[in-house]
Amino acid sequence: GYVRRALLNTRTSQWRKRRVDEFSCEELPEPEPLPGPDPAEQQALRDAMWRAVLKLPARQRAMVVLRYYEDLSEVQTAAVLGVSVGTVKSAVSRALAKLREDPQLASDTLADDHLTAA
Repeated sequence: GYVRRALLNTRTSQWRKRRVDEFSCEELPEPEPLPGPDPAEQQALRDAMWRAVLKLPARQRAMVVLRYYEDLSEVQTAAVLGVSVGTVKSAVSRALAKLREDPQLASDTLADDHLTAA
């Protein structure tokens, strides 16, 4: 009798512990996916930006790439190129002005946001 009662209690405990936390329903309770930026538009903008950067003179292009693509500070960019910090500031300022005037980037409203954020 003792063994039978022990087995019954063990089985009852297992049955009680096996709780179901998920319940089936007709509609899934998942949130609506948020609309994200179109990857094709992002790639087109990236391509247009690189084409515009490639139009810059070599020195300005190097400064813009080091400063914004490699995310170096003005001091670090000046040290890498062996120029003064003021030279980096003025050259990058002129390069950004040229990029803002680029006709391919001027047609994209997103390009203006990226240039002003840079």
